[in-house]
Amino acid sequence: MSEHVDRHANRELRARFDDVYGQYQQLRSGLDTLQARLAELRVTRRSADGQVTATVGARGEVIEVELTPAVYRERDAGALGRKITETIRAAATAAADATRDLVAEAVPTSSGTMDFLRTGDYAALLGRADAVLGRHEGTA
Repeated sequence: MSEHVDRHANRELRARFDDVYGQYQQLRSGLDTLQARLAELRVTRRSADGQVTATVGARGEVIEVELTPAVYRERDAGALGRKITETIRAAATAAADATRDLVAEAVPTSSGTMDFLRTGDYAALLGRADAVLGRHEGTA
């Protein structure tokens, strides 16, 4: 009887392992796709007057800034600097939103990763890791 119970338990454990491993493989494949999509992500925004165009990547890094010849007519360097900065900020904000949307397709919304992308709070992200590690340290 004991041998039959052990075999049954082993089959259940094996089935559960296969299920979890399948989920892991699917997640891993999704993360590979996510990484490629993030590497290709470009977001472009134009200033209200159309004189400045900024393109940024997934992390908000500036890829390109374009100025129309009309910017030279104004001769107000401060205004131009502010316009460039505002346009880059708008593009970076839109890129952060697009990045968050892409990551949400591959990562559970309740994960620390999503919390970090929403808030930018490293302490909260590390706090979750500390809590998980603390649970494991207490059981060791």
